[in-house]
Amino acid sequence: MLQSTLRHRGRQSVVALFLCLGLAGATLAQTPSKFLAPGFAGLSKADAVLVMPPDVELFSLSAGGVAEPKADWTASARAHIKSTLAARKKALGVRSTDASDDLADEFAEQVGLHAAVASAISLHHAGPGIWALPTKAGALNWTFGDAMQPLAAKSGSRYGLFVWVRDSYASAERKAAMVMMAIVGIGLTGGFQVGYASLVDLQTGQVVWFNQLVRGSGDLRDAESAKESIEALLTGFPTAQ
Repeated sequence: MLQSTLRHRGRQSVVALFLCLGLAGATLAQTPSKFLAPGFAGLSKADAVLVMPPDVELFSLSAGGVAEPKADWTASARAHIKSTLAARKKALGVRSTDASDDLADEFAEQVGLHAAVASAISLHHAGPGIWALPTKAGALNWTFGDAMQPLAAKSGSRYGLFVWVRDSYASAERKAAMVMMAIVGIGLTGGFQVGYASLVDLQTGQVVWFNQLVRGSGDLRDAESAKESIEALLTGFPTAQ
């Protein structure tokens, strides 16, 4: 029930996000220090990182802009992203383990919490300054409290890498509507690609690294395009010291 509720809320959020991102068109650039939590100097070669299965869903935009989930597209995207993450593990310089889908299901609450916290970081930390929270003083100072400790105990890992991605594509009807409305001077948006990546200290709950991808390009349905998207999302990931 909890997992179903989290997915429902996530779907509502992503529909609203797709409708509100008309001005977004590229990856939001930040200074390296903005991505790292205060006091976090980087990973140690002795650290173990648990790579969680990607939380991904793809949508088709109807003529009216309604985001309709596409299960087959989502399955392809998940496979492409998993493949890219598996290859990326070799470059981390630390011990890393792929979490099973069963483990992700067992800790569905934590996966859902990550989506909520990452969305808040995107808005209040990586987004426009008008949404910044004065109490954060511009620092990446976000935590899950002790919510991640059961995952640390079960996996034996110090850190967890969470990836959340939503992507949408204009349907043929949407493209036709875009052309028709353009004739009368009204612009309609196509699809958007939105992704969050977080490295979380599972013992303390602190988000020690964060990055996001917000743009109107990319195609997670294609292996090479999906690889480019995830590589972009993982830009600046801390390497082992």
